[in-house]
Amino acid sequence: MKQISILIVACICILACQQKPQQQVVTEMEHYDLTQMKDSGVLVALTLNSSISYFDYRGEPMGFQYELAKQFAQSLGLKLELKIAKSTKDLVDMLLAGEGDLIAYPLPNTKEFKDTLKFCGEDIITHQVLVQRNGNKNQKAIANVTELIGKNVYAKPGKYLDRLNNLNKELGGGILIHEVANDSISIEDLIMQVSTGTIDYTLCDNDLARLNKTYYTNLDIHLPVSFDQRASWAVRKTAPLLAEAANQWHKDNQTSPAYKASTKRYFENSKRLPHGPILSIKDGKISHFDHLFKKYAPEIGWDWRIIASLAYNESNFDTTAVSWVGAKGLMQLMPNTALSLGLPQEEIFNPQKNVEAAVAYLRSLEKIFIGIDDAEERVKFVLAAYNAGPGHVFDARALASKYQKDPDKWEYVREYLLKKTEPEYYSDQVCRFGYCRGREPVTYVDVIMSKYADYRLWAR
Repeated sequence: MKQISILIVACICILACQQKPQQQVVTEMEHYDLTQMKDSGVLVALTLNSSISYFDYRGEPMGFQYELAKQFAQSLGLKLELKIAKSTKDLVDMLLAGEGDLIAYPLPNTKEFKDTLKFCGEDIITHQVLVQRNGNKNQKAIANVTELIGKNVYAKPGKYLDRLNNLNKELGGGILIHEVANDSISIEDLIMQVSTGTIDYTLCDNDLARLNKTYYTNLDIHLPVSFDQRASWAVRKTAPLLAEAANQWHKDNQTSPAYKASTKRYFENSKRLPHGPILSIKDGKISHFDHLFKKYAPEIGWDWRIIASLAYNESNFDTTAVSWVGAKGLMQLMPNTALSLGLPQEEIFNPQKNVEAAVAYLRSLEKIFIGIDDAEERVKFVLAAYNAGPGHVFDARALASKYQKDPDKWEYVREYLLKKTEPEYYSDQVCRFGYCRGREPVTYVDVIMSKYADYRLWAR
């Protein structure tokens, strides 16, 4: 009996020890506000992977919400720490559990969330829009939802398909609805298909439509097809000082150069570089920089015409080109990548230095994929990594392996790069680098290899 009593006491003590930290965490969170964050020097923001909120591109953190969160943290004199959730529910759960201080994502202002959170920052009005091509003399753009009757409209399962079905009921039927269940086709792919004329109509959120119009300028995104929904950042109700600071920052920040620059970068600046003709087929010259491509190509063991094709695709041989993400020069090097290769910013537009550094970077990428025995296949992996960053290619290879496909074959890896626009895949436990606009690196490889094939016919 004595032994049993001792055992019971011991168990009680163990349970007490286990429970104490949890109680402490709850108590701490109840009193953890801006004052405590300033003491720690860190603001922990929670967000989601997407083309608008946060994504990794060429090894650099990107995304409109990420940039705003960074600006907000800097205004408070705090370092930003970012944590990625898998869903809006996950965002709320992580915040309430004390895993973050702020939801840096436009969270819908629903009653469910209002009961537990304090909304703050920008009051965003969101709604779904019809994505269609600009009207012309042969086919005018739809100006009223009633004109959708008799039209073929494509939608992904979920909120877009739900809204389309409800709209069809409101109109008394007649919309020709096509559910796109193929997980290799994302909503961004459907938007591209509207632009190219493959389909005529789809639905998406207005902020996503605005972003994609910077890729496809022939889109018309003006027609709302749903009611407005308010959305904002959010904090715990026990953090009123942080909420007040976010409200004031947004009020003051709307006209700041940093805010304007971020808005322009994601929602106004064109993401496409116009490409002109090659220099001279007659003389067998591709560009004024052929001598540089020939000089440095042996350092990686590539045909110089692949590098020429890459340069054409990246900058149209414009040594002064600057992309929407800040990539610079003939080979469009990211500033941090250039610095890591010993190329200072003041020399990044020098064509020789730019090509030399780019080939050095390509060589480092080739070493990463050296396990791929087929040299021609390896080139495609390297090009995809140059475009999107090696992390996304690693993820696509991991997904290929998971689904019993050969991770050394580009035809399979490209398939999973395309799928990395979908949460089901980029949130998979085998993936480390999150969302990727997978159509971009896949198209990038296709275009460069096609251009290279053309160059081989006449350029020597």
